[in-house]
Amino acid sequence: MESLRGHYLIAAPSLLDPNFARAVVLIAEHSEEGAMGVILNRASDTTVAEAVPELDGLAGADLVHVGGPVAPESVVVLGEYADPDEAGLLVCGHVGLPAVDDELDDLDRATRRVRIFAGHAGWGPGQLDAELEREDWIVEPAVPEEIFTGDPEGLWSAVLARKGGQFALVARMPLDPSLN
Repeated sequence: MESLRGHYLIAAPSLLDPNFARAVVLIAEHSEEGAMGVILNRASDTTVAEAVPELDGLAGADLVHVGGPVAPESVVVLGEYADPDEAGLLVCGHVGLPAVDDELDDLDRATRRVRIFAGHAGWGPGQLDAELEREDWIVEPAVPEEIFTGDPEGLWSAVLARKGGQFALVARMPLDPSLN
């Protein structure tokens, strides 16, 4: 099994689960024990300062993103590190997750930018592999600039268009194809 760390899972148009319909998930960890990632294109209406006052100095005015249906009360910090060796878990390029014991001041100093997520997406052993076999997901290498996009709602279409070929056509598909 090849790890999908540092790849996107792009929801296929046939994936209708409301948690993942048109989702773009950045996979942070993938092994025989399961997988974990965050949904990149689900910004909430709540600022980081409102939701997690302790992180106000880090990303207070930014919106919290809904990272997935698992542990929605937990906070996941994804950062772009000036020095990738400072990340607790490197995901893609200079983008990674902090170590559990990282102090907020150290995180602020070590990162160029961060995105805060409420919850995450998770799969048990073999679960993601089964979903991939059903073609629920389209796999594509992650691009750090897209991870921190200012247009999270347009990310699904943008990544599929970048992938090209038949996926560029899918990228333009309306939410309800019967309206086409």
